[in-house]
Amino acid sequence: MSRLSIGRADIRQIVRFVAVGVLNTAFGYAIFAAGVLAGLPSGVALAIAMVIGVIFNFFTFGRLVFDSRDPTRLPRFVGVYVLTYVVNVAMLALWQRVGVSPLLAQLACLPVTVSLTFVLMRFLVFK
Repeated sequence: MSRLSIGRADIRQIVRFVAVGVLNTAFGYAIFAAGVLAGLPSGVALAIAMVIGVIFNFFTFGRLVFDSRDPTRLPRFVGVYVLTYVVNVAMLALWQRVGVSPLLAQLACLPVTVSLTFVLMRFLVFK
């Protein structure tokens, strides 16, 4: 089977990633929204949500999706989130520049950031 083929185990892992990702995204978005609604600038609210979310997500993705409890993977995991944060902030700024509210703009960013996160987690962090 070619390395680019997707088998049943891969599909199950993707489904688990999406399910756990929904939980993680809801958790992170709730923190982001609370920050924005409390009057923080969207970039600051996003940074706070990312920092808190990274800890929560390391355990949920590591254990529930990639069957890993190895704490030595945390630096790479954090690196993925730093890269994802940079991409997210850039997209968020673009959406807001065209007049989209921060809350809707962040929702529009999710498909890209979620996809990027899965690929990087699978091939760089939990390989």
